[in-house]
Amino acid sequence: MATCTLVATVEPASERTYTTAVEGTITGTVDALDKELREISLQIHDNPELCFAEYKAHDNVVALIRSRGLPVTPHAYGLETAFSAEYGREGQVVTFCCEYDALPQIGHGCGHNLIATAAIAAFLATVSALQQSGRAGRVRLLGTPAEEGGGGKIKLIEAGAFGDVDAAMMSHPFPVAPATRGTHGVAYGNCLAVQAFRATFEGKAAHAAFSPWLGANALDAVTLAYSAVGMLRQQTRPTDVIGLIIENGGASSNIISERTVMSCNVRAKTLRESMELLDRVHKCLNGAAMATGCTLTIETIHDPYADLRSNKTLCSLFTETMGAFHKTFKCDLDSMHDGPYGTDMGNVSYACPSLHATFHVETPPGVALHSAGFAAAARTLENHKITMEVAKGMALTGWKILSDEAVATRMKEDFERDILLR
Repeated sequence: MATCTLVATVEPASERTYTTAVEGTITGTVDALDKELREISLQIHDNPELCFAEYKAHDNVVALIRSRGLPVTPHAYGLETAFSAEYGREGQVVTFCCEYDALPQIGHGCGHNLIATAAIAAFLATVSALQQSGRAGRVRLLGTPAEEGGGGKIKLIEAGAFGDVDAAMMSHPFPVAPATRGTHGVAYGNCLAVQAFRATFEGKAAHAAFSPWLGANALDAVTLAYSAVGMLRQQTRPTDVIGLIIENGGASSNIISERTVMSCNVRAKTLRESMELLDRVHKCLNGAAMATGCTLTIETIHDPYADLRSNKTLCSLFTETMGAFHKTFKCDLDSMHDGPYGTDMGNVSYACPSLHATFHVETPPGVALHSAGFAAAARTLENHKITMEVAKGMALTGWKILSDEAVATRMKEDFERDILLR
């Protein structure tokens, strides 16, 4: 195992001094590396890359970690733009998930450059804590490509990347929303499970005036399917969301449409509910195909994204830690905050205890996530500083898991209880 020194070692005089010294090392490491962390954030932001094509981001982060004297495995787990860096020995394993893919046309309108920078900072700070303390424990930085529709973390789960992980953490920037106004973000929250597919209706072409009865109208099929799903919405849960668009309605108005294409996004509060809703949507489409004499082919766009099963102990620890920085995070363990977004971090939370905190960054009024305005906000120095405070909170939370067996036990017990509720 390669070694490195990120900050000066401080000899503890007592257990209380020991804890203070290590926590000071964590925050001091983030501060000391601020220039390099700012640079990597800008490198990722200014070179936006789509899912599974994040080559520059991958190479730049790998180079940064290697420059600190730490071993890195590039192109990890069979994914060209994934990587894994690790430090430590035995004990608990804490993983920080590092996202860096962008959105089509609008670049980093989801702020993944900030997500990556927070994870990198938290990893390097935790490495420093392990070096200073000499404790057992392992900390890992996992490069997780293709969150935006590619399900990169799902492929990493299948490849075994989370098989030995005791806690997985990441934090996501968000604009201030009415439900979270007055706080600095949300620690204990969920998100919607997401299913996405593309449906193709195949009919039979014919002249629309001369012999329309010889055709089978795929446009009728896709229109009927759209209407049937619209009627279905009246009988769905308030937390169910169905989004449809018609990508291709036909070739010409004087030709009975031979082929039409629809894409669909189905969201529900839990993975199980999303599967049930998906089945009902499929029945609407099958009925439309049958009624119009067309054939239907359904193609999955990406693996199902699960809902987020936030770990109570992890969320409480993070909230308490951020409070020391005078940052208030929403963490009501009796009433989880509902997040109307989707993420493949939800699948990770089904595999191991997880934290997916959301934190507020400064944006002009009316700026929404997944917009050019939010991409601009993800580049500002002010929001970089906010991200570094969150990184310190994640690192300190990770350190508590690594250094306190009782905390780690509570976290695992919470996870096991949650399994029974799914």
